[in-house]
Formats: sequence, C-alpha cells, structure tokens
Amino acid sequence: MFKITFIPNIILNYLFKFSDKLKGSRYSLSISLILCIGISPSYAGVIIVDKSQAIQTVQQGISQAKNGDTVYVQAGVYHESKLIIEKSITLIGKGWPVIDAQNKGEIFFIRSRNVWLQGFKLQHTGRSDLKEIGAVMIYDSYAITVLNNQIEDANFGISVQNSKCCTIKDNHIKAFNKDEVLSGNGIHGWKADSLIIIGNTISGHRDGLYFEFVKNSLIWRNVSTQNVRYGIHFMFSNNNTYIGNIFEKNEAGVAVMFSSKIQMYNNYFYDNWGDATYGILLKEITDSHISGNSFVQNTIALQMEGCSRIMIFKNKFINNGFALKIQASCDDNAFTSNNFIANTFDIATNGTLVLNTFDGNYWDKYEGYDLDRNKIGDISFHPVSLYSMIIAHNPAALMLFRSFMVTLLDKSEKLMPIITPESLVDHFPHMKPFDL
Repeated sequence: MFKITFIPNIILNYLFKFSDKLKGSRYSLSISLILCIGISPSYAGVIIVDKSQAIQTVQQGISQAKNGDTVYVQAGVYHESKLIIEKSITLIGKGWPVIDAQNKGEIFFIRSRNVWLQGFKLQHTGRSDLKEIGAVMIYDSYAITVLNNQIEDANFGISVQNSKCCTIKDNHIKAFNKDEVLSGNGIHGWKADSLIIIGNTISGHRDGLYFEFVKNSLIWRNVSTQNVRYGIHFMFSNNNTYIGNIFEKNEAGVAVMFSSKIQMYNNYFYDNWGDATYGILLKEITDSHISGNSFVQNTIALQMEGCSRIMIFKNKFINNGFALKIQASCDDNAFTSNNFIANTFDIATNGTLVLNTFDGNYWDKYEGYDLDRNKIGDISFHPVSLYSMIIAHNPAALMLFRSFMVTLLDKSEKLMPIITPESLVDHFPHMKPFDL
C-alpha cells in the first residue's frame, strides 16, 4: 500500500530558503530535488471506471474523486478530451485503457498538487494555430508524476509550465510530423524548476525535448530520435544535468543556447546528418562540464559559438565530418583527455585568435614520436587542417578532398603554419587512445 507522505510546510519553507542561499553552488540541484521526495500514490479511497459499470467515463471518475483518492480506469476505449484535474488524486490505467481525444484538443489538463497519472494510452489531440494543446498539459502545479504512459499522435506530448518538482518517467511519446511549423514538442518545459525526466522515448515531434527557463533539473536515460528539428533544444535554462541520454537521427541534432552551469555526462550523439546538423550546438554557454559523451557519425559533432569556461574532457569523437568547430568568440575552454578517431576533420575555426587549450588529447592523425616512452608525443600537434579552413569558407572545394594537391598543402601547413592558427596546438598529444 502506498500513501502520500507530505513534508510539513515549516520544513518546506526552510528548505526553500536554504536552497536559495545555495544557488550557484554544487549543492543547489541536490537540494532542489530533495524537495520533491515523499510523493507517492495514495489508496485512501478507490473509484473504478469501467464501461460496463456505474461509472463509465474518466470524467465521471475524476469528478467523484476527493483529495487522496485513487481512480482506476479499466481497459477500453474512452472518447474523451479536456479532462481537468484540480485536486490531489491518483489516476491509474489497468490494461492500457485508450483515451482518444478525436482531434478535439488536450486530453489531461492538470493544475494541482500531488497528482499521479499512470498506465494510459493517449492519442489524437489534434492541432491548433492559436494555442498549445497536448496529451498531458501541466500548469501552475507541484509534484505531478506522469509515469509509464503511451502517447501517440499528440501535438505536444507532455507539457510542464510554471510548475515545480514534477516527474516524467518511462513514457513512450510518438508522433508522425513532417513539418516543423505544425509540430509540437515531445516533452516541453517552460518556466519550471526541479523536474525529473527519466527513461522516456520520444520520436516524430518538432523537438524531442524542449526547455526554456527550466532550472535545477535532471534529464536522465531518455531516447530522442528522428524528430523534425532537434533531439533536445534548451535555452535560458541553468543548473541542469543531462546523463545517459541518446540523441539519434534527428534532423538538426541538438541545440543548447544561452545557459550556464550545464552538466552533460555519458550522452550519446549518433547519426545526426544534414546540411546544418550537429551532434550538439553550444551557443553562449558558460561554466559547464561536458564529459564521457560519445559523438559518432555526425556532420558536425560539436559546434561552439560564444562559449566560455567549459571543461570538455574524456569524450569520444568518432567518424564525424567535423569533430569540432569552434569560433574565435569562444574563450577559456579546455579540451583534454578526448579521443579524436577517424573524423574527416578534427578541428575547424574561423579565425587566428585562440583563447582555449587543447592539451592532452589523442589524435589518430598525429604522426609524431615518443622517444622517451612516456606515452606522450615529443612534438606538438596542430589539429587544424588548412583544407578544413578552405572548406569552411568555400564548401564546393570539398570535391578536391583526398587529392594530391590538398595532401601537399596540409603537410606544408603543418610544418610551417601560416594560415591555420599557430597557437591552436596540443602540446602533449597522447600516443594511444584513452580507455573511455
């Protein structure tokens, strides 16, 4: 048996004040998530919704429920929409009941505290040019849990706005969009705090995950693939942690913009190909860590614009077009202990000013030697190819790739750098790949 364990208001108020004092510290995310602990389903009262019983619609079940009650919805197809939840209840589907909105609008509209929604198949919300509609729309709420649901053909899958301490876990969210303008996002967060988003699978939306003004949140083990634009897209969203997510075959890859204190660990960016496609685009990102990630078979694995004070370490860049494109507007970023293997070009930049460090990486294109056998090359490595800079300004020159003349130019430039930035250099290149 489960029950809601409320945290007393006096303790909540203290924790909120304490978390405010710790903003910007390494403890702030943990304190924010602690505030979400203690919420679970309650079986105080039980209501059964069944097509063959007295309560035959989900709306009837919600209307009759009181705070703390559990509403069980039995298997079947329920043609309902605009189900408003403004009380603290648990709503559980048994045998995957289908709620089909028949393109008439949002299915669940939640504005409450301590709501649990689990075990439904939600479909066919329809679309609107005037407002955002979706399968689960959460507004001005606290401690909402959306667990193990199947969402298909919804404009927005799950939207969380102006809410705190919400958990979105193990949902399968699928759409079939082809046009960016007419599409919504799979999981959409706006002006939210302390979200926990774990184990969701998302495809066919505009952006798999989209966050704006979201802070102190954990995004873990999600799979976002084959979306119309980005696998994940967030901006103005600080102090968030992304761990173990997979972003694969998205039209434009991943975009991270105008945010700080971002932690990205052990994510997988794979097979994001296109004219303007990235494994990940970092734009105006500061004071962040990017570590343990795999960038495999992307047009541009990592592109950085206007970024400062980012540690990029122990990542794998394998078989990409460009492993790294870094603009001269970036400063005080450090690249170390990364593997660069089988990329067409390892690094490209748009200027000669270099305010970042690239020491202690493995480069499979390094042709130096290690006479003292300390596993570090005895001569420095210049990873910027002259030809990569030519292509950056004139993409049509790619047709000359692998020609004898191009090879000769690159060899000459490495011996006596004139056009490529002389200070973009790894002074301590590793002779063997890191075991990552």
